[in-house]
Amino acid sequence: MSPSSTRTYLFSVGVSLACTALLLTGCGDQTSDKNESSGSGSADAAPLAGRLPAAIRDKRVIKVGSDIAYAPVEFKDNSGKVVGLDPDLAVAMGKQLGVTFQFDNGTFDALLIGLRSGRYDIVMSAMGDNKNRQEGIDPNTGKKVGEGVDFVDYLTAGVSLYTRKGDTQGITTWDDLCGKKLAVQRGTTSEDLAKQQATKCPSGRKLTIEAFDDDQQAQTRLRSGGVDAASSDFPVAAYATKTSGDGKDFEMVGDQVEAAPYGIALSKDDTQLRDALQAAMNAVIKSGEYPKILERWGARDGAVKESAVNGGK
Repeated sequence: MSPSSTRTYLFSVGVSLACTALLLTGCGDQTSDKNESSGSGSADAAPLAGRLPAAIRDKRVIKVGSDIAYAPVEFKDNSGKVVGLDPDLAVAMGKQLGVTFQFDNGTFDALLIGLRSGRYDIVMSAMGDNKNRQEGIDPNTGKKVGEGVDFVDYLTAGVSLYTRKGDTQGITTWDDLCGKKLAVQRGTTSEDLAKQQATKCPSGRKLTIEAFDDDQQAQTRLRSGGVDAASSDFPVAAYATKTSGDGKDFEMVGDQVEAAPYGIALSKDDTQLRDALQAAMNAVIKSGEYPKILERWGARDGAVKESAVNGGK
């Protein structure tokens, strides 16, 4: 069945150029980048510190698995500092909980495996909350591949296609990709949708999918002309078309599809931590800081009124 092309919860494309980007397999795939910290608050002053599990409250650190190459959601600025939508939300949540969120860089398709192995306490990485991830199911085979996770939802986003500027080759929908080459990031909803589309293409018009470890590699492949189009989450695609080559490299085509929640992933056994994170996110939303953060990163139209647990379908 073709993905819905409803223009739901569109993100604002007005991303600040002041934050221009530098441009789940096995734990061995994790990158070696040093940890980066986002958000800390005094445990004494933090109103929600008492809701955390004692072990985390004592350490005052939450270890976060994240693919830190996904601007504007999380990436490194020119100084090497981890910045973006997720780190800013982590800072705000840290003030509520009296902890620091320590971001550890890893490849996206290995993040949930890292979570299951205890490498991370949570995963916060523009990860879509859906039933397959909640249940540990491979969406392409329908088979269980690991333990499911819980999600604390905080945003809504869809998936978009983009091409080289002025070279759309008539691509406006996913059906137009038959006979074309598409670049995606491995383990993402974009890759899942591409695989689904490939099964629908007629004989002689095969969709060729090139999957990369991170979104920057997919962008580079498109920029060089190695593929006809690329796909990523709408805010990332919008940021790329706005900033890459000062807006001269790429253009968005068609509507975003499959709008769904972004969620913070964590073990189903960590119910106390899950509930503390949900309370902290709701406190940030009600404080008025939440819309300011979303506005800063061009994500205002993906705002949610309240954080849900496992709200994805």
